Amino acid sequence: MRSIPGPIAIVGIGLMGGSLGLALRAAGVADVVGFDPDPTTRDTAREIGAITRNVDTLADAVAGATCVFVAPPLGTIVDVVRDVLAVAPSECVVSDLGSVKHSVIAALTVEERTRFIGGHPVCGGEQSGVGAARADMFGGATWFLTPTAESRPDLYQRVYSVIAATGATPVAIDADVHDQLMALVSHVPHVLAAALVNQAAATAPSGREALRSAGPSFDDLTRVAGANPPLWADILRANASAVGDALAQYRQRLVEVEEALQADDRQALIEIVAAAAEGRRRLRTQRLAGASDGETWEITVAIPDQPGAVSQITTALGHGHINIADLVLRPGPPGGVGEFVVCVDGAATANSAVECIRAIGLVAHARVL
Repeated sequence: MRSIPGPIAIVGIGLMGGSLGLALRAAGVADVVGFDPDPTTRDTAREIGAITRNVDTLADAVAGATCVFVAPPLGTIVDVVRDVLAVAPSECVVSDLGSVKHSVIAALTVEERTRFIGGHPVCGGEQSGVGAARADMFGGATWFLTPTAESRPDLYQRVYSVIAATGATPVAIDADVHDQLMALVSHVPHVLAAALVNQAAATAPSGREALRSAGPSFDDLTRVAGANPPLWADILRANASAVGDALAQYRQRLVEVEEALQADDRQALIEIVAAAAEGRRRLRTQRLAGASDGETWEITVAIPDQPGAVSQITTALGHGHINIADLVLRPGPPGGVGEFVVCVDGAATANSAVECIRAIGLVAHARVL
C-alpha cells in the first residue's frame, strides 16, 4: 500500500473497529491509535494487537491523526462523528463504519462534510466485541464510500488507499442510493425473517406448534431472525424512510400473490416464481462487464477544479460496477484542470469505465500499462 503518514485512529473498538485495527496492522501500518469509552475494551484491543496505543480521551486519540474511523454503536454515530470532527486536525479525513449513511451526512454542516467521507464495509460476524475481531474481516468485501459534493479530493484519495490496504474493495456510491440498496438487501430481509418466525411461533394449527414442523427452507429464510435486537432496532430507525418504502413494495408483491391465489391463476403464479428463479440466477452470476484479460488499464480523466468532481466520477464508476484497483489525483492550477487517474483490471472493464465517465460529460482516455 502507499505510505500513509501519521497515525490512524479508530474510535469505537468493537468487532468492526477491532478488526479494522488488526487489518491495518497486518498491512504494515505502524501506528494505530484506539479509543473506546470502555477501558476494558481498550486494554483488550491493545493485548490482541488491534491498536498500538491505548489513550484515555477522544482528543488524545485523534491528535496528529491523518485518518480517523468512527465505529461506535449506530445509535450514537452522528454525535461521535461530530465530536471527532470538532477535535481532529484540519487536514485529517474522518470516516465511519455505519450501515446507514444519509442520516449521518444530513446532520453535518457544509464545512464538516469537506472532511467527512462516509463508509460502510459490507461484512461482519455473528459474534460481537473486540474479542471476536479478525484481521481478515475485510478481505474481498465491498466497502462503500459516500463522498459528497463538498468532499475534498485529496482526503477521498487518502481514505480510499487506507481502505484498500485492508483487502476490501472501495466502491463510491450516493448516500441515498446506498440506504435504498441496504434496505432492500439487508434491512428488510431482517424484518421479513422476524415476521416469518414470529408468525410461526404464534401459530398452532389444531394445537400443533408450527415451528416444530419447520424444514430446511424455513431455516434458510430465517437465519438472521433475532440477530442483536438493540443493534437492529437502531439500524431500522436510522433508515426508516428507505425501509418503509421497501416494505410498501413488498406488501404489493404479496398482494399480487394473494390475488393470483384467489383467482386460481396458475400462470401468474408460475411467472412470479420464474421471475424469482431468474433473479436468483443473476445473484449467483458474476456481474462484471467482461472477463479480465489479466492486463491493468489506466484511465485518465481531465478533472475540473470544482467541488464534487471526484465524487461525481467515483460514484459514476460505482454505479457501473467498476472496481478501481488504484487511483491517483494530480491537481491542476486553481480554477484550471487536473487529472484523475484510475487503474482497472481488463480491457472490457476499461471500456466500460470510459463510457461511464464520458456519460457524465467528462473527457477520459484509457491505455494498457
